Amino acid sequence: MRRQRSGTSSKHAEPRAEEFTLSELAAATDGFAAENKIGAGSYGIVYRGKLADGREVAIKRGETSKKAKKYQEKLSFLSRLHHKHLVRLVGYCDDGGDEKLLVYEYMKNGALYDHLHDRNNVENSSSLINSWKIRIRIALDAARGIEYLHNYAVPPIIHRDIKSSNILLDGNWVARVSDFGLSLLGPDPEREYRPTKAAGTVGYIDPEYYSLNVLTAKSDVYGLGVVLLELLTGKRAIFKGDDGEGTPTSIVEYAVARIAGGELWGILDRRVGQPDVNESEAVELVGYTAMHCVRPEGKDRPTMADIVVNLERALVLCEGSHGSISSGTISIVSE
Repeated sequence: MRRQRSGTSSKHAEPRAEEFTLSELAAATDGFAAENKIGAGSYGIVYRGKLADGREVAIKRGETSKKAKKYQEKLSFLSRLHHKHLVRLVGYCDDGGDEKLLVYEYMKNGALYDHLHDRNNVENSSSLINSWKIRIRIALDAARGIEYLHNYAVPPIIHRDIKSSNILLDGNWVARVSDFGLSLLGPDPEREYRPTKAAGTVGYIDPEYYSLNVLTAKSDVYGLGVVLLELLTGKRAIFKGDDGEGTPTSIVEYAVARIAGGELWGILDRRVGQPDVNESEAVELVGYTAMHCVRPEGKDRPTMADIVVNLERALVLCEGSHGSISSGTISIVSE
């Protein structure tokens, strides 16, 4: 029997997306001031805003004018997504003429990418996520959000752009998946799709999808695998040497051979330090899970449900419980 995971949609009515006027959102962002710009995604520029009732929000200002139908479709499915590990859509604005705006809840602690790769953390080990337990918990949060998209959303959704900059952290350091600008809806997450062209981010994009233009839910698995390697090593998806020089290297090429060769401990992020006795087994399990996630062919990768189970086990191990893993394969536990 399939498990219903914590945080998935309930049978109770969920709050509907609110409709805002362009003037309300302009006031919330001081006229879309440059100092309120907090990023850019596949949909457009993102601004931090404060609504008249005091709520902090992130406002995505779309750059499209000819995609009104696509906007309405995306708005329709975003309004139906309710999960504790997905960034929630608060509302929208459709009165800006050619502009289309989406309003999301604001994630106080920003993107995982910044905490891993921001210069202040790289140089001073300043981030609160510099512990194995917290990193594994963040990975599990993200995996649960993606699992919801694949297995519980109606219709199922393939995100297509899983990366550390699209995993955001709220005020309690709970991770949530964001930016559904490239997402595709489909009746079967295991079915193969052939979009007009591959989309995603260099370093995270599934090589099978990129080379053959064949997309399945396993493409999201590959992206999460790269994020797991980032969490383990502290390196970017594509990186140069420690001095910033040299030929760009894929984190997959760098890490997978070392993990398979039993050299995981030599590539762990030094800011976190070597794991203690309880953490060692957990970190090893995450390492082998990541290695399987980034296998070249999608059919050889685990499902998101498999990954969630392994990360749940890893978190339990991190908290001092006992368990065992097989070093060559991913062990799947059914509840």
